[in-house]
Amino acid sequence: MSLKTVDTINFAGKRALIRVDFNVPLDKQYNVTDDTRIRSAIPTIKKILSDGGSVVLMSHLGRPLKKLNEDGTVNFEKHSLKHTISTLEGYLGVKVQFATDCANEEAFALSAHLKAGEVLLLENLRFYKEEEKGDAAFAEKLATHGDIYVNDAFGTAHRAHASTTIVANYFTDDKKVFGYLMAAEVANADKVYNKAEKPFTAIIGGAKVSDKILILENLLDKADNILIGGGMAYTFLKALGKKIGNSLCEEDKLDLALTILEKAKAKGVKIYLPVDHVLADKFDASANTQTVSVDDTPDGWMGLDIAEKTIEQYSAVITASKTILWNGPMGVFEMEKFQKGTVAIANAVAAATGNGAFSLVGGGDSVAAVNQFGLADKVSYVSTGGGALLEIFEGKTLPGVKAITG
Repeated sequence: MSLKTVDTINFAGKRALIRVDFNVPLDKQYNVTDDTRIRSAIPTIKKILSDGGSVVLMSHLGRPLKKLNEDGTVNFEKHSLKHTISTLEGYLGVKVQFATDCANEEAFALSAHLKAGEVLLLENLRFYKEEEKGDAAFAEKLATHGDIYVNDAFGTAHRAHASTTIVANYFTDDKKVFGYLMAAEVANADKVYNKAEKPFTAIIGGAKVSDKILILENLLDKADNILIGGGMAYTFLKALGKKIGNSLCEEDKLDLALTILEKAKAKGVKIYLPVDHVLADKFDASANTQTVSVDDTPDGWMGLDIAEKTIEQYSAVITASKTILWNGPMGVFEMEKFQKGTVAIANAVAAATGNGAFSLVGGGDSVAAVNQFGLADKVSYVSTGGGALLEIFEGKTLPGVKAITG
């Protein structure tokens, strides 16, 4: 699936209204701690500026109307996009103007008077409840900020919000396109989902089976192998009659786990589950640990990582693969004692990629892992979208894509 990008338009003398995803993590001093999403938007912005156009950027940051102060007020400082300006200016090499609101008179005056080569960043869209509601009147207002609409926010493409979807209704077909990031994200997901070279291995981790039901069921028609790790593995292990101690388990999903295993068998898809694991006596970085077979889990202990034999088995499957999708860690990698499995899988994916496999890593935690272990440039593509990528692999059409392609 190839998308119509900014390359199809000359932006000379035009204002581009770009939906970017600057929903970046900030520390207590409001410094950006991971600028991947800002960095990813730069090529699209630079293309428009080099054409002789101007740029109006709109984004959200966090969930300001959901995460209120203790007294019930909105924490404007914590959720202000002004904290991203210095990072953005560093990459662009131009001064960035800032509107302290995204839809008031000041904001519209600033965007109306933008000159070629200038950049304006609007304040957090989610300070308005209308944004997440997909309010048409609010979207129509936002549309007046630009002559051409560009969606480059893959991270929110699965949301039918005012700025990601509804706003496109107020631009003619020749005046709405995708940015480079959005096009690359969709193309890489499509390559894995629809054009995977075999053998295709999906590595699915994370805490809950319930979060991954749809992706697992869809992958049964696509993948050759599915490697399961993380907390969700224990729902499968318990369903198979294994003792799991105090490990995470969704008791109401045991039948579903068995159904998925049966469907996989019928379709000739191999599902791999851990054969050994690292146990802890409590969920704590300083916990006591032991490594045992999944057949010998003692009461009172919980599994927090995969162990040597599982690592060996999973790595062998990954090494033999031509296409790899990795979504979710193998254990609680944030704690050093329980990161060995995730590190080993990351290294196996990197090694397979070096040998010619195509690898796509997506979903917040697996992306954090490859970044933390310095392997982001050793895999084929690191996705900036968690929920959006999952929805593609669940077989859904993203509202943010449909809004432009029709």
